[in-house]
Amino acid sequence: MPVNSLHKNSYRLLALGFIYFLPSLGFAQEVATAAPVDLKHHYVGYLTIGITLLAYIMAMTEDLHQMSKAKPMILGAMLIWFAIFIYYSTTFGSAKNVVPVFQTNLEAYGELFLFITVAMTFLNAMTERGVFDVLRVTLANRQYSYRQLFWITGMLAFLLSLVISSLTVGLLMGYIILEIGKGQPRFIALAGLNAVVAANAGGTMSPLGGISTFFVWQQNRVHFTDFFILTVPCLVNFLVPALIMHFSVIKGTPSPSSERVFLKRGAKRIIFIFILMFSTTVLSNVLFEMPAITGMMFGLALLQIFSYYLVKSENGVEHITHFLEEYEEHERQTYIESRKGFDVFKCVAGVDWDTLLFFYGAMMIVGALSFVGYLDAMAHYLFTVITPTVANIIIGLTSGAIDNGTLMYAVLNMHPSFPLGQWLLLTLTLGVGGSLLAIGSAPGLHVLGLMKGRMNLGEGYTFTLHLRWMPVILLGFFASIAALFLVNGGKF
Repeated sequence: MPVNSLHKNSYRLLALGFIYFLPSLGFAQEVATAAPVDLKHHYVGYLTIGITLLAYIMAMTEDLHQMSKAKPMILGAMLIWFAIFIYYSTTFGSAKNVVPVFQTNLEAYGELFLFITVAMTFLNAMTERGVFDVLRVTLANRQYSYRQLFWITGMLAFLLSLVISSLTVGLLMGYIILEIGKGQPRFIALAGLNAVVAANAGGTMSPLGGISTFFVWQQNRVHFTDFFILTVPCLVNFLVPALIMHFSVIKGTPSPSSERVFLKRGAKRIIFIFILMFSTTVLSNVLFEMPAITGMMFGLALLQIFSYYLVKSENGVEHITHFLEEYEEHERQTYIESRKGFDVFKCVAGVDWDTLLFFYGAMMIVGALSFVGYLDAMAHYLFTVITPTVANIIIGLTSGAIDNGTLMYAVLNMHPSFPLGQWLLLTLTLGVGGSLLAIGSAPGLHVLGLMKGRMNLGEGYTFTLHLRWMPVILLGFFASIAALFLVNGGKF
């Protein structure tokens, strides 16, 4: 037997042996799930609070120290859980009560991880096939005015965030706005701000477009069809500040682009697979109550098979000289390259791993805070001492500075007994509240980072520019709450 085959078979035997002995390692054993000890006033609790604050401060000041936000969050989460496990092991002789809690949080993160990975992989595949470059050049060549482009990019951000993660939509629309608004920093600033607000609003009315909405859908607090109730409030949240900003957008029309771009082979079919995937995800959940990730993984499998087909069916086009004569040499080579296939795993590698790992740290920290007892105490104050309506609005305003996905996961770990109206209010305020500050949402952070590398200091979309328009965005925030109150029959 060849050496390579022997090695492969040895690895398989080791893997089978590991799987066989898993039950003896405790994964398949029944574990006790007694109520956890209240550690709020214990050194473990104080340590948890201290590490959490330090980790979040480091994550929120990423631009100052240039350390990616995932690193302090993961380190903080692991230090906290080490402290909890060590306390239980030394005090009670066993930490088996802690294991199910840790694994429950890990399972919730696993579904989020796969969901975002699949969505971003499709986006990267469409980007690689030239879909968004064609969109960018098409917008530039249609001779729309700057004010028309302001509305077109805003509506695109709103609609795309219904089916694509809003953090990715922010980056995509920021790139398009930069390209079509060259030399016009005032247009870039307001169009960028409008795209951020639109992406957050669109992502709020769909569980497929936002982290917080995905969490509340994943936990069956709001069913997919219930999100339709948020349509009018989310539109109001987008339209109110957009209508006011419209009059500050410069007049005039950008110059057309001379760039020639190609829609690569298979691009339209990838868009079709993308639509099929989300249709399957929604219908399987609504009709058969299947977890959302099943439809997403089905779509990823189709994309992988299709990319294999594109690679295997590659054929040269050098012989089509009569078709390529009108092109310049570099354009001819670009077209020839566009007929080739692509490696789907390069699209997977292009996923925003920093954001994904940040959410791992954030969710594990929230799970620890819940286990220690702080979230129950906070829930008692927020939803008993204060009315749920006021509490949910306050939580939404807080999301202007703290990631809304983390806040939603924290509220879900408080286990409040809300009626549907309150869950919708929380979903709305958390989703659109992130628009109040540039650092309050993933789209805002992505556009800020993009502008920082492409614009002069103080130009374009900046934290200060966003802060100046915050009163207008706040008006849209409360207008959307009023719209939900009316849509929901005058009650929450």
